[in-house]
Amino acid sequence: MTTLSLISRNCGSGGGNTDWAIECGLQTGVHKDFFVGGLLLGSVRRRNGVWLKNFGGSRIRSRNRFHVVAKVQKGKKHDYPWPDDIDPNLSSGHLSYLSYFKPLTEKPKPVTLGFEKPLVDLEKKIIEVRRMADETGLDFSDQISSLESKYQQALKDLYTHLTPIQRLTIARHPNRPTVLDHILNITDKDKWVELHGDRAGYNDPAIVTGIGSIDGKSFMFIGHQKGRNTKENIERNFAMPTPHGYRKALRMMKYADHHGFPIITFIDTPGAFADLKSEELGQGEAIAQNLRTMFSLKVPVISVVTGEGGSGGALAISCANKLFMLENSAFYVASPEACAAILWKSAQAAPKAAEKLRITAQEHYRFKIADGVIPEPLGGAHADPVWTSQQIKFAITQAMEELGKMDTEELIRHRMLKYRSIGGFQEGTPVDPERKRNMKLSDLNAAKAGDLEAELEDLKKKILDAAGPSDPITSEKLEKLKEDVDQEISNAFISMGLQEKLESLQLELSKASDSSDNQTLNLLKEKVDRIMLEFYHNLTRPGAYLGLKQKLEMLNMAHRFIELKEKGEKLKTELNQKVPAEVMAKMEVLKEAQKKLSEGDPFDEELVEEVEMAKNELIEVLKSANLEIISVKNRNFPPPPSDLAENIAKVNEEIGKEIQRAINVTGLYEKIVELRAEIAKGSSAETVEKLKAEIQEQITAVMDVTTLKEEFENLNVVDLGSPED
Repeated sequence: MTTLSLISRNCGSGGGNTDWAIECGLQTGVHKDFFVGGLLLGSVRRRNGVWLKNFGGSRIRSRNRFHVVAKVQKGKKHDYPWPDDIDPNLSSGHLSYLSYFKPLTEKPKPVTLGFEKPLVDLEKKIIEVRRMADETGLDFSDQISSLESKYQQALKDLYTHLTPIQRLTIARHPNRPTVLDHILNITDKDKWVELHGDRAGYNDPAIVTGIGSIDGKSFMFIGHQKGRNTKENIERNFAMPTPHGYRKALRMMKYADHHGFPIITFIDTPGAFADLKSEELGQGEAIAQNLRTMFSLKVPVISVVTGEGGSGGALAISCANKLFMLENSAFYVASPEACAAILWKSAQAAPKAAEKLRITAQEHYRFKIADGVIPEPLGGAHADPVWTSQQIKFAITQAMEELGKMDTEELIRHRMLKYRSIGGFQEGTPVDPERKRNMKLSDLNAAKAGDLEAELEDLKKKILDAAGPSDPITSEKLEKLKEDVDQEISNAFISMGLQEKLESLQLELSKASDSSDNQTLNLLKEKVDRIMLEFYHNLTRPGAYLGLKQKLEMLNMAHRFIELKEKGEKLKTELNQKVPAEVMAKMEVLKEAQKKLSEGDPFDEELVEEVEMAKNELIEVLKSANLEIISVKNRNFPPPPSDLAENIAKVNEEIGKEIQRAINVTGLYEKIVELRAEIAKGSSAETVEKLKAEIQEQITAVMDVTTLKEEFENLNVVDLGSPED
């Protein structure tokens, strides 16, 4: 708006020092009440202004002059979606100017997911070879073709054996096409217009609604809209609707029901926005109203899950006659991270929670919740958004051919029966109302890391203290551990989806057992190798199958202890055969001296000389048995005084607490789990030592070594002395 600022300033004597000012529009007059007080008595000289004449019928008979300063203020630029330089002769495509959703000025940056890193290495090799070909002018077409074929094969192998948590990661990919991308790809050209507002509050941008046509037929489109970058995500509230968004969707559903438009909804939300304001405005009530209304709509309703569908926030617009899911989409009642935090008290168990929740499209189709799985290109929907949108359009067209033949009553009954058939129930079996049920049975069966370590120490002690390698107590404990590991591995094969492949392979092996065809046996061996490679790939994922990894590590350590014990027994037998009787007598002298020392008896000089002679003779015997003497260690010290033992235990406890604090501060738990996994699968010593060095270095960096050193030096250590053995 253009404004005028009229400013009067009293510059003469007797008028005071008051400044007068008024702002008025171009058509606003100044009435006589304005000329009062010091304004009429003032004397103003004309400077770059105008002379004051007659305003509002008032007549001034004085020499007072009024100074007027005009200031033009720029108004706010319009916020319309169409451009300033629109073509006035435009004959079509008007609706495209009404949408705020425009192509991005900058291409999104490529994002590499964690499990895609092997593909990145191949891409780098292909780029490097092409660069060498450009620089040298040599022909590397064969090498490039070979690398590209390897890349395509690796991509196919990776994306045909995705785990549930990996599919969820793809569904959350920042470059995944949004709902508006799909709508603009499947609707006819310039036949889409967005509608806004719930007529009761404001327009929630997290849900988009509008009318568009597919092959000349009009549809009502409703969907959750995520952003394509950080700015858009903030504007869209990361596709988490408030009650206004659901009421806007409800208004459009009623509008479509009144006019006979089929409804297509797109689901891509982590859930409804759960802030305090949304709860005050009736978030639950808004979702419940949508659920009730959707079951009474008289038009076909088709829902497509394009990304992730979180709980009631997704269900509020997905009570449909047909529910389709993209191949890498997910539908869940609670996110795997939230489920893991509740059941396992750690979000690190999200992969395990994703397997238990059955969140993938394939699982929903198997349970008859989803009516179809829409394929995606290798690499996910973001690899080819247009192709993915055309697959969605094809699924919608086919579903409309089926639903279009139904009348109103059949549509409503079809929708009701779809949801009545989900799940299962049992009749005729009485349930004891007084029976106590443990709702967290998995917590009872899940062994904790501390329990497993204690079991391992106990097993180690029993193995080393056993009378022989076939001690019944040790054998029984090992057999139980093997049974537990076998059961865990069977469960892991089932959760990875490898059980059917394994059973099929066993059937093929049984058929080929009598065959002497080497080619068939080699093919079966390759299949076994592929299944085991996939199993180990899934098993070594951080945070996955922690219980199985710990038990495998425990079993591996037990076998190592048994092997060491057997080697020790064998070596002991060989030495006893080679050691002469007189040397055995000398060894008895050593044992007697050790016994006296443990009882606190003082040594006499003769006994000390005798012990030294016996030690030297024993060393010579060991050398004659082709055994290399590396060093002679002192062992079996007598028990220290009680006060010293207490101080040592206290210092050890403080050292343990400091190490635990350092682990918590540096977040090394995953590194420790990774180290255990590497040891369990028998990795090279170099890899294990490297991980150990990294963990020790990070722990040492944050530990308060000075305090621990002072406490250690304060210990009153008494040199008790000991015999050398």
